[in-house]
Parts: sequence; structure tokens; C-alpha cells
Amino acid sequence: MGAPAQAASHGGMKKIIIGTEGAYPPFNNLESDGSLVGFDIDIAKALCDEMKVECEFVTQDWDGIIPALLAGKFDAIIASMSITEERKEKVDFTDKYYNTGPAIAVPKDSKITDATDAGLAGKVIGAQSSTTHSNFAEAKFPSAELKLYPTPDEYKLDIASGRVDAVIDDVIVLSDWLKTEDGQNCCKLLAALTPDPVINGEGAGIAIRKGETELRDMFNTAIAAIRENGTYKTINDKYFDVDVYGD
Repeated sequence: MGAPAQAASHGGMKKIIIGTEGAYPPFNNLESDGSLVGFDIDIAKALCDEMKVECEFVTQDWDGIIPALLAGKFDAIIASMSITEERKEKVDFTDKYYNTGPAIAVPKDSKITDATDAGLAGKVIGAQSSTTHSNFAEAKFPSAELKLYPTPDEYKLDIASGRVDAVIDDVIVLSDWLKTEDGQNCCKLLAALTPDPVINGEGAGIAIRKGETELRDMFNTAIAAIRENGTYKTINDKYFDVDVYGD
């Protein structure tokens, strides 16, 4: 590909192309009318406004989102991507823009009472592939069987139909799903889990190609600005009753 899109001029305005998944509500989700909604999307738009740049969104399957960034399909990933040492080998990250922990949900009539390796021994746990949550389950629940899915939509269908015994994901993602009709009919939150900093990282950040320090610095300045001027809180409170920025 040619020059990165963020270097392109569009009507005299700098333009940044942002990659997101579009299948991770309430953080990012592609609606039936083709619109993108969610916390990630609103934060991205606020950052673009703060940086006075035009932003365009591109949806990309999660498993291929880092390769697509490296191939120049977009300039930054804003998709609830946890900042981990493993990912830092491939991409650079901004400062975090939120930090929430993992949790486990089980069917309403589940006999599972303990979110430990012993409590989940012999059970099948569903998780989205290539995530910190699937890595957490593999490391912390070795006595369980881990079943991986391309998006949360698939594991939700499987737990509702009894094909898995439990699912692991972000506590906000699971809690939001459990408020929906499908979630309420199906399942309950078993437990919020204590994050492992090595596995779960230091929060969700914006991923960019290595060496693009100007773009990273622009995003970091904008993150600090929307935290300071109240824009972040307005967006946070639209979606959540807790401050997801974390400590």
C-alpha cells in the first residue's frame, strides 16, 4: 500500500483510518443498518475531535486485526485491545483508555459454584479466540476444556443451547449481555475474576504500527484532554454506572 491514511489529506484535513471489530458490545458493535456504535466508537470520535482530524472506521475480524494494521489497512486499532507484552512485540500502544477485569458467566441452573480450577474441572469454557480472556482461562483453569470462538456471539449461542458450561469475557461485556432478554433468559454472572497483570495487561489501549510516535503522542495528548475536560465522563456515563478507566 501507499502512504498511511493518517498522512493523507482530505479536504485540507488530516485523516486517520481506525480499525475496530464491530462485534463486541457494548464497546463496539456493527448495527443492522451498518452504523458502528459503542464506547470504543464514541471515545474514538471524541479523540478525533480533540485532535481536529477526520476519522474513518473500518471493521475487521478480531483474529486478523493486528495483521491488517501492519499491512496498512488502517492506522490505529480502537477495539478494546488489552496492552500486553506479547502484543507489544508487534505493535506500539498509547496509554490506556479503560481497564476492566474478566468474569465468568454460567447458565442460570448451573451447579457450578466456584470460579476456580477445581470448581471448573471437567467443564467446557467458551471464550473468544486470540484474547486475554482465552489466555486467562487456559492458564488459570487447566482442568477445564477451552472452546474458542471467533466472536462473543457464537459462545453466547452455545452456552444458551448447553454446548458449553461457562463462558469467560470482560466483566462489562458479560454484565451488559446479561441485561438483555437473551442474556437474562439464559445465564447469570458466576464471578468477577482478579486480573493477572501478565495475562490481562495494563488496560485497553490504541494500537498503532511501531515507530509512529507522532500519532501515538497525538492520541495520548487527546486521551489526557478528554479525561480532563469531562468528555470522557460523559461517554462513560452513557454506557456504564462505574468508571471503567480504572486505577
